[in-house]
Amino acid sequence: MTDLLNITTILSQLDSGDPSAAEQLLPLVYDELRKLAATRMARESAGQTLDATALVHEAYLRLVDGTSANWDSRGHFFAAAAEAMRRILIDRARAKQRPKHGGDRDRVDLEINCPASNEQPDRLLAIDEALGRLEIEHPHIADLLKLRYFAGMPLKDAAELLGISPATAKRRWAFARAFLYGELTG
Repeated sequence: MTDLLNITTILSQLDSGDPSAAEQLLPLVYDELRKLAATRMARESAGQTLDATALVHEAYLRLVDGTSANWDSRGHFFAAAAEAMRRILIDRARAKQRPKHGGDRDRVDLEINCPASNEQPDRLLAIDEALGRLEIEHPHIADLLKLRYFAGMPLKDAAELLGISPATAKRRWAFARAFLYGELTG
C-alpha cells in the first residue's frame, strides 16, 4: 500500500515539474512495466530487434520526458505506459515497411529447416547447388552447413566436432545463411 501512495505522490511531483521525481518513480514501477512489456513482446512476431527491457526504457522516457501529463492515478500511468509501448511498436513496424528499410522488398524465408528432410524438394535442390559453390569458396563453412543442415546437428555439437569454438561456429553459420540467401535470391 505504501508503494501505491508513493507512486501517486511521485506522479503528482512529476506533474508539478520536479526533476528528481522521474528517478524516484522508475524503481517503483519498473517490475510492473517489465511485465507489461514482456506481455506485449510475446504477441509480436519473431525477429523483433527490440526486447522487453528496451521497450520499457523507451516507453518510460516518453512518459517522463518533461511534459506535464497530469497523471490521475497509478492506473492512468500504466494505461499511458501501455499506450506508449503500443506506439513504439507501431512506429517500428511502420519504419520496417518503408523502402529505406526494405519494406518494398519481398521477404525470403531464410530459416533453414534442420534437418533437410523437412525441406521442400525444389528448395533442397537449390540449397544443394549453392552448397557445391560454397564448398569451392569456403570449405570449412560448407562442412558446418552439412552438419547442421543435413545431419540436423546443433551448433554447439557441430562446433565441437569440427574443433572450432562455439563463437566461430556461430559466425560461420551466419555466413552460411547469408551465402545461401544470396544464392537463393540472386
